[in-house]
Amino acid sequence: MSVGHYASAVTGSAVMELLKPFDPRIVGTLPLGLAVPGSDIDIVCHASDPNAFADIVWVHYQACDDFVLFRWTSGTRPVIARFVCDGWPFELFGDQRPVEQQRGWIHFEVERRLLALDHGRLRRAVSELRAGGLKTEPAFATVLGISGDPYRGLLELAAETDAELRARLAACDF
Repeated sequence: MSVGHYASAVTGSAVMELLKPFDPRIVGTLPLGLAVPGSDIDIVCHASDPNAFADIVWVHYQACDDFVLFRWTSGTRPVIARFVCDGWPFELFGDQRPVEQQRGWIHFEVERRLLALDHGRLRRAVSELRAGGLKTEPAFATVLGISGDPYRGLLELAAETDAELRARLAACDF
């Protein structure tokens, strides 16, 4: 499954057009170039009306393989949908918070920034850990020497300037 095929699956599913009112954004390993076999197409959305979001997802994707739709009962009560389309697993995440305030987007943005500030060594190190079965955030935390909760650690990194991130990379020999 190539990156081109992933883009074709996104286009073929019409997910970005159908979810346009919800500010859909693709995040995760595929756009970062860190995918491993089984990686899914993660899309975060601003679902200020979670029921409207769920209705659109249900109408258009409930016939897809492995379709499941649920809503968390805690926090901002996001709606999550998972399904397979054109051979690719999708995960849609609709939260009442604007995308820029969602943890998935913040993680994606700090990971993107770190990879852009590096010259390939960080990408290789994270990719090796990913190939060994580690999830993305724990892989970044491991290579950057972040102890404790890797998800919280990356959220904290998001507040750092590019200069601070460069210094952190240099301190880790990247």
